[in-house]
Amino acid sequence: MPAYNLPAYFMVLLTPRSLLVGRRRIQVCYATINGSRRMARAERLLDLIQEFRRHRTPVSGAKLAATLGVSLRTLYRDIAALQAQGADIQGEAGVGYVLKPGFLLPPLMFAEEEIEAFVLGMRFVASHGDPALRHAAEGVLAKVATVLPADLKAGLDGSTLLASGLKHTGERIDLALVRRAIRTERKLTIAYADGTGQASERTIWPFALGFFEKVRVLIAWCELRQDFRHFRTDRIEDVTVLDERYPSRRAGLLKTWREKEGIRTHADRS
Repeated sequence: MPAYNLPAYFMVLLTPRSLLVGRRRIQVCYATINGSRRMARAERLLDLIQEFRRHRTPVSGAKLAATLGVSLRTLYRDIAALQAQGADIQGEAGVGYVLKPGFLLPPLMFAEEEIEAFVLGMRFVASHGDPALRHAAEGVLAKVATVLPADLKAGLDGSTLLASGLKHTGERIDLALVRRAIRTERKLTIAYADGTGQASERTIWPFALGFFEKVRVLIAWCELRQDFRHFRTDRIEDVTVLDERYPSRRAGLLKTWREKEGIRTHADRS
């Protein structure tokens, strides 16, 4: 196979899970890099970055080393290598480390389990999302398929993990409008009828939208009740997006709601 002239930063090669670290332009041949110690270290550096991305708060070196199956000395050496390549990793031994946002890698190859998880997630969105989300999920699958090697693309196309379809919910509102209000932290006024048919008009601060097997639920702070409320979207008869932003940040509302509901996040468990 021909050699590839690679730039002097992290570069994904044309083989699954392979990565090269270097500061100068070098010639790389698949036959000479595959199975080498350099490739093994490259995979380890990639795994370290992925592990950092799973943690929003500082994580100890001991925990990182145990997860990656390396010694603390090797971990510190790998962190230094990433920092030399521009990764904004802050922290120190005994305190913990965190990767600050902004460090980008070229598109990465996927492991088989990652492909199956990705396909299942996109299929769930395609079958449970509103029309705009369904279209977006199909577009994401198509885009990813175009950049995968043939063997991995076969796994993408041939995945046998299926997501059940959502029954018609009878919604009268545009969920894309609601999702936009959530993103921009805008208040909504809604005309809502509860399970007994009693109608009311509410001004709410929407911050989350749940997609379940049979229903979709809008989660918001209700100004009328001065508390969090869950609104089935098929019972919302009308919705208006207000120009007024709600005073709290969406992330803060979500955090408080999770604490009240006793819902633990991945960051809480890690």
